[in-house]
Amino acid sequence: MRAATLLTMAVLMAELNAPLHALAADVERQAEVAQRGAEVMPFDLKATTHIFTRSDDGGTQRVVAKCPSDEAQISLIRKHLREIQAAFRRGDFSAPARIHNDDMPGLSQIRAAKPGQISITYRDVDGGGELTYSSSSPEWVSSLHAWIDAQISDHGADAMEMHKAHRAGMGRPASE
Repeated sequence: MRAATLLTMAVLMAELNAPLHALAADVERQAEVAQRGAEVMPFDLKATTHIFTRSDDGGTQRVVAKCPSDEAQISLIRKHLREIQAAFRRGDFSAPARIHNDDMPGLSQIRAAKPGQISITYRDVDGGGELTYSSSSPEWVSSLHAWIDAQISDHGADAMEMHKAHRAGMGRPASE
Protein backbone atom coordinates (compact mmCIF):
# COMPACT_ATOMS: atom_id res chain seq x y z
CA MET A 1 0.00 0.00 0.00
CA ARG A 2 2.81 2.39 0.85
CA ALA A 3 4.55 1.76 -2.51
CA ALA A 4 1.32 2.52 -4.36
CA THR A 5 0.92 5.79 -2.46
CA LEU A 6 4.50 6.81 -3.24
CA LEU A 7 4.03 5.91 -6.89
CA THR A 8 0.81 7.95 -7.05
CA MET A 9 2.53 10.91 -5.44
CA ALA A 10 5.45 10.65 -7.87
CA VAL A 11 3.10 10.59 -10.84
CA LEU A 12 1.18 13.61 -9.51
CA MET A 13 4.40 15.55 -8.94
CA ALA A 14 5.57 14.77 -12.47
CA GLU A 15 2.23 15.92 -13.88
CA LEU A 16 2.37 19.14 -11.87
CA ASN A 17 5.91 19.86 -13.07
CA ALA A 18 5.20 19.05 -16.72
CA PRO A 19 3.68 22.46 -17.50
CA LEU A 20 6.71 24.17 -15.94
CA HIS A 21 9.07 22.15 -18.13
CA ALA A 22 6.95 22.92 -21.20
CA LEU A 23 6.91 26.63 -20.33
CA ALA A 24 10.69 26.69 -19.87
CA ALA A 25 11.12 24.92 -23.22
CA ASP A 26 8.75 27.42 -24.87
CA VAL A 27 10.64 30.40 -23.40
CA GLU A 28 13.97 28.92 -24.52
CA ARG A 29 12.63 28.26 -28.03
CA GLN A 30 11.15 31.77 -28.25
CA ALA A 31 14.53 33.25 -27.33
CA GLU A 32 16.23 31.16 -30.03
CA VAL A 33 13.59 32.19 -32.59
CA ALA A 34 14.01 35.87 -31.65
CA GLN A 35 17.78 35.61 -32.09
CA ARG A 36 17.51 33.88 -35.48
CA GLY A 37 14.67 36.21 -36.48
CA ALA A 38 16.89 39.24 -35.91
CA GLU A 39 19.33 37.71 -38.39
CA VAL A 40 16.63 37.18 -41.06
CA MET A 41 14.17 40.03 -40.56
CA PRO A 42 15.51 43.55 -41.12
CA PHE A 43 13.13 45.25 -38.71
CA ASP A 44 13.41 45.36 -34.92
CA LEU A 45 11.29 42.59 -33.41
CA LYS A 46 10.85 44.56 -30.18
CA ALA A 47 9.54 47.56 -32.13
CA THR A 48 7.01 45.50 -34.10
CA THR A 49 4.19 43.05 -33.59
CA HIS A 50 3.31 40.03 -35.72
CA ILE A 51 -0.46 39.50 -35.88
CA PHE A 52 -1.74 36.19 -37.22
CA THR A 53 -5.34 35.49 -38.17
CA ARG A 54 -6.58 32.10 -39.29
CA SER A 55 -9.38 32.09 -41.85
CA ASP A 56 -11.54 29.46 -43.50
CA ASP A 57 -9.22 29.40 -46.52
CA GLY A 58 -5.83 30.02 -44.83
CA GLY A 59 -4.87 33.11 -42.91
CA THR A 60 -2.99 36.39 -42.68
CA GLN A 61 0.35 37.45 -41.29
CA ARG A 62 0.41 41.14 -40.47
CA VAL A 63 3.46 42.94 -39.14
CA VAL A 64 3.03 46.45 -37.75
CA ALA A 65 5.28 48.93 -35.98
CA LYS A 66 4.36 49.47 -32.34
CA CYS A 67 4.93 53.18 -32.89
CA PRO A 68 2.70 54.30 -35.80
CA SER A 69 5.09 57.13 -36.69
CA ASP A 70 8.18 54.87 -36.95
CA GLU A 71 8.61 55.22 -40.72
CA ALA A 72 11.94 53.36 -40.69
CA GLN A 73 10.37 50.23 -39.17
CA ILE A 74 7.30 50.49 -41.42
CA SER A 75 9.50 50.71 -44.51
CA LEU A 76 11.58 47.69 -43.40
CA ILE A 77 8.43 45.67 -42.63
CA ARG A 78 6.93 46.36 -46.05
CA LYS A 79 10.15 45.60 -47.90
CA HIS A 80 10.63 42.33 -46.01
CA LEU A 81 7.05 41.12 -46.50
CA ARG A 82 7.22 41.85 -50.24
CA GLU A 83 10.46 39.85 -50.40
CA ILE A 84 8.84 36.99 -48.47
CA GLN A 85 5.88 37.00 -50.88
CA ALA A 86 8.22 36.81 -53.89
CA ALA A 87 10.31 34.05 -52.28
CA PHE A 88 7.24 31.98 -51.30
CA ARG A 89 5.82 32.29 -54.81
CA ARG A 90 9.09 30.79 -56.08
CA GLY A 91 8.78 27.98 -53.52
CA ASP A 92 11.61 29.40 -51.41
CA PHE A 93 10.72 28.96 -47.73
CA SER A 94 14.29 29.32 -46.47
CA ALA A 95 13.55 32.41 -44.33
CA PRO A 96 11.01 30.71 -42.01
CA ALA A 97 13.18 27.57 -41.98
CA ARG A 98 16.19 29.65 -40.82
CA ILE A 99 14.10 31.28 -38.11
CA HIS A 100 11.95 28.34 -36.95
CA ASN A 101 13.94 25.30 -38.25
CA ASP A 102 12.96 22.82 -40.92
CA ASP A 103 10.74 20.86 -38.54
CA MET A 104 8.35 23.78 -38.05
CA PRO A 105 4.76 22.44 -38.11
CA GLY A 106 3.13 22.93 -41.50
CA LEU A 107 6.32 24.08 -43.25
CA SER A 108 7.23 20.85 -45.03
CA GLN A 109 3.66 20.52 -46.29
CA ILE A 110 3.56 24.12 -47.54
CA ARG A 111 6.89 23.58 -49.29
CA ALA A 112 5.33 20.66 -51.18
CA ALA A 113 2.60 22.86 -52.70
CA LYS A 114 2.83 23.42 -56.41
CA PRO A 115 2.52 26.96 -57.83
CA GLY A 116 -1.09 28.11 -57.59
CA GLN A 117 -2.14 25.66 -54.87
CA ILE A 118 -1.56 28.34 -52.23
CA SER A 119 -2.17 31.98 -53.08
CA ILE A 120 0.07 34.56 -51.39
CA THR A 121 -0.89 38.22 -51.63
CA TYR A 122 0.65 41.32 -50.07
CA ARG A 123 -0.82 44.69 -49.12
CA ASP A 124 0.32 47.74 -47.19
CA VAL A 125 -1.68 48.41 -44.01
CA ASP A 126 -1.47 51.30 -41.56
CA GLY A 127 1.81 50.88 -39.74
CA GLY A 128 3.15 47.96 -41.77
CA GLY A 129 2.17 45.23 -44.17
CA GLU A 130 0.18 42.04 -44.48
CA LEU A 131 0.53 38.74 -46.30
CA THR A 132 -2.57 36.66 -46.99
CA TYR A 133 -2.22 32.94 -47.59
CA SER A 134 -5.19 31.10 -49.07
CA SER A 135 -6.14 27.85 -50.74
CA SER A 136 -9.28 26.07 -51.81
CA SER A 137 -7.79 22.74 -50.65
CA PRO A 138 -8.56 21.64 -47.08
CA GLU A 139 -5.12 19.93 -47.03
CA TRP A 140 -3.25 23.17 -47.68
CA VAL A 141 -5.52 25.17 -45.35
CA SER A 142 -4.75 22.70 -42.56
CA SER A 143 -1.01 23.07 -43.24
CA LEU A 144 -1.33 26.87 -43.24
CA HIS A 145 -3.16 26.75 -39.91
CA ALA A 146 -0.45 24.53 -38.36
CA TRP A 147 2.20 26.94 -39.68
CA ILE A 148 0.34 29.99 -38.31
CA ASP A 149 -0.09 28.32 -34.90
CA ALA A 150 3.63 27.53 -34.80
CA GLN A 151 4.47 31.15 -35.64
CA ILE A 152 2.29 32.42 -32.79
CA SER A 153 3.90 30.01 -30.34
CA ASP A 154 7.46 30.63 -31.52
CA HIS A 155 7.28 34.44 -31.56
CA GLY A 156 5.88 34.62 -28.01
CA ALA A 157 5.38 38.20 -26.83
CA ASP A 158 6.32 39.56 -30.28
CA ALA A 159 3.22 37.96 -31.82
CA MET A 160 -0.47 37.75 -31.22
CA GLU A 161 -3.41 35.87 -32.63
CA MET A 162 -6.27 37.90 -34.00
CA HIS A 163 -9.60 36.21 -34.38
CA LYS A 164 -11.41 36.87 -37.64
CA ALA A 165 -14.41 38.41 -35.88
CA HIS A 166 -12.19 40.98 -34.11
CA ARG A 167 -10.32 42.03 -37.23
CA ALA A 168 -12.81 44.53 -38.61
CA GLY A 169 -11.35 48.02 -38.77
CA MET A 170 -7.88 47.05 -37.54
CA GLY A 171 -4.99 48.06 -39.72
CA ARG A 172 -6.92 49.39 -42.68
CA PRO A 173 -5.18 49.26 -46.01
CA ALA A 174 -2.70 52.13 -46.24
CA SER A 175 -4.53 53.55 -49.25
CA GLU A 176 -7.65 54.34 -47.20
